[in-house]
Amino acid sequence: MGRGRQKAKQTKVARKLKYYSPETDYQALERELSSSSTQTDLADRYDVPPAEDVDDEWQAPPHRP
Repeated sequence: MGRGRQKAKQTKVARKLKYYSPETDYQALERELSSSSTQTDLADRYDVPPAEDVDDEWQAPPHRP
């Protein structure tokens, strides 16, 4: 297949993905957002250690004159 036809197919697929909007299931979205699961629950479930303060790590070193 030539480059022109290939590019045309890619453009067609990209346009379809960009402008196609499936029906939104608002009830399922509401159930998901109102679930009782919180971030701490997820951290406990997956054995994630608590986050440390990383701001100090990214601070610039002191300026030397």
